[in-house]
Amino acid sequence: MFDEGARAEIVALVDRALRTGELTLGSCTLDFEALVQNRLQVAHAVAVASGTAALEIALRAAGVEGREVIVPANTFYATAAAVVHAGGRVRFADVAADTFALSGETVAAAMTPHVAGVVHVHIGGFVSPEVPAIAEWCRSQGVFFLEDAARAHGSSLAGRPAGTFGDAGAFSIYPTKVITSGEGGMLVTDDAALAQEARLYRDQGKAGFLGGEHVRLGYAWRMSELHAAVGAVQWRRLDDFLRVRRRVAASYDQGLADFELVRPLGPPPNSEGNYYKYPVRLPATVDRDALKDELRERHGVSLSGEVYARALHQEPVFADVDHVPLPVAEEICADHVCLPVHSDMTEAEATRVIEAFRAVVSRMAAPGRGRTSVSAPRA
Repeated sequence: MFDEGARAEIVALVDRALRTGELTLGSCTLDFEALVQNRLQVAHAVAVASGTAALEIALRAAGVEGREVIVPANTFYATAAAVVHAGGRVRFADVAADTFALSGETVAAAMTPHVAGVVHVHIGGFVSPEVPAIAEWCRSQGVFFLEDAARAHGSSLAGRPAGTFGDAGAFSIYPTKVITSGEGGMLVTDDAALAQEARLYRDQGKAGFLGGEHVRLGYAWRMSELHAAVGAVQWRRLDDFLRVRRRVAASYDQGLADFELVRPLGPPPNSEGNYYKYPVRLPATVDRDALKDELRERHGVSLSGEVYARALHQEPVFADVDHVPLPVAEEICADHVCLPVHSDMTEAEATRVIEAFRAVVSRMAAPGRGRTSVSAPRA
């Protein structure tokens, strides 16, 4: 991900920051924000310290304190934690089996008069076809709609980029994401007032960078110039990364096309996923931990982390959160794996993964031991 040319660009930008003493909220940050703003065609892009910070800032600006926010049960801890830290109450919702994401039906099932917001997560880097309808419904109800686009850099639905369907979108730029700044996040929005709130919150709630009154209970959520330099260089290479990831996914698609024991989660029609993950649901007779162990130890193939291995309402920290039944989220969390995808992966590596995966699953999914195919249709 960091070839010689990219490293040289980063070193030059970092050197400029060190020579000028401009170490935070400077020209590198402005350049990075402009790159994101231009690609997504949004009015505002606000660089912050992490994707988690972007989520919490958006929720604080939306005024969710004391009210409920609907969150899918199968997402990363930070999605729900941001609600709590912003003073809201988490309301877990189930997801659709064919997208791993919220649907209009599951949002409606979790809805109460106390709901102030909905956080939609683009699982695996895919934009669900239900996102536009959910966004429109939220607008009609006066409910804040936030896209957790932490994993969705470069993804789109009907030509519209992830992060631009709702009132705001929050991207993570952590090392495991499609692009990285080392640590960092980006909040995008067309709402000028929300963007201004974000700039206040990221810098200790100050009215101005060089001084001014503290008008919000903000935090040190700034992105340093060093991180912005890395992020900007990576962002310029996003299309190159996407080409590689989509090529790897196409190889996986071909390699699993006639393999009826499993069903991959693919991008919906009229969409482009970034393949942050390549989730595959397993037969009931295949033990996930045993599968991962055998692939690693006998074939040298390490699978990437699930999305996610345990539903959030099953985490101890959220054990006391009341929720509607969440059967689909629980099932999905328990029965899938993610094949490895990275931005410099070779065709030979993808072939090796598929051959090993097919061999081990075929052996483990012995006939007569229960369900040996997945009923959920491919998106």
